[in-house]
Amino acid sequence: MIENKSLNLNCSYFLAFVLLLTGYCHSAFEAPLDIQGSLHQGGLVIGTVPTGHQIIYQGTALKLTPGGQFLLGFGRDAPAQVTVSIIDADAKQRVETLSIATRDYKIQRIEGVPQKTVTPSETDLKRIRSDVSLVRQARKPITDRVDFLGGFQEPDIGPITGVYGSQRFYNGIPKSPHYGVDYAAPEGTLVLAPAGGQVTLAHDDLFYSGGTLIIDHGHGLSSTFLHLSEILVQKDQVVAPGQAIGKVGSTGRATGPHLDWRMNWRDQRVDPKLVLQALPRTK
Repeated sequence: MIENKSLNLNCSYFLAFVLLLTGYCHSAFEAPLDIQGSLHQGGLVIGTVPTGHQIIYQGTALKLTPGGQFLLGFGRDAPAQVTVSIIDADAKQRVETLSIATRDYKIQRIEGVPQKTVTPSETDLKRIRSDVSLVRQARKPITDRVDFLGGFQEPDIGPITGVYGSQRFYNGIPKSPHYGVDYAAPEGTLVLAPAGGQVTLAHDDLFYSGGTLIIDHGHGLSSTFLHLSEILVQKDQVVAPGQAIGKVGSTGRATGPHLDWRMNWRDQRVDPKLVLQALPRTK
């Protein structure tokens, strides 16, 4: 039997055309959400949607880069599932569910601590509330900056002595979890900007964190540097990746010289180590 390849080819084209007309072919809108990064508690992902689309998370439209990229971060105790809504150029909407992996955190229980060091005085509490307000305002803007697209590098090369998510209980009282990565280093060691951005806070003496610096990397993603002995940049200054921005210290309520590097996406505290994985520094 002689096979008519031309006829078979024409039939294939006709079948594909029929499937397209009847809606059986997947459109770009039906394709899975394109995201890269860490779907873990404390993680950060970067995603992309086609031109003309929007993405909604917890009732808020996320900011998009000109290329359609967006950021999405998950807190230390994020639920096992979160949902995002994708709206196309024709206002059609679909909901996508993301599964978030849980993590085990290091917990320490310490007894016999003097109570005055566990419970701050009313005077200290007043100062702490003022500090919290300053930091919250510095992290509040959701700017159009896209420095995060260049990726991140570690701000210090010292050994890591503290990790994200760990928590201590003093005399049975739970303290706030540790939301940063601690790098041990000698006093005065230079701290380098992990990515470009704009300084939104430069304060030399907050109650808990002492010399404190916050840099906005855009789209709600920011870095905070604690316990600095000296700050080398000023508020509103734009910094470049790898630029010296401060020096390691033991200011505030630190027990020794080290850098505490923290990161936020909007109001979610994310793990800097997972951000390094999601957005590695490009050469």
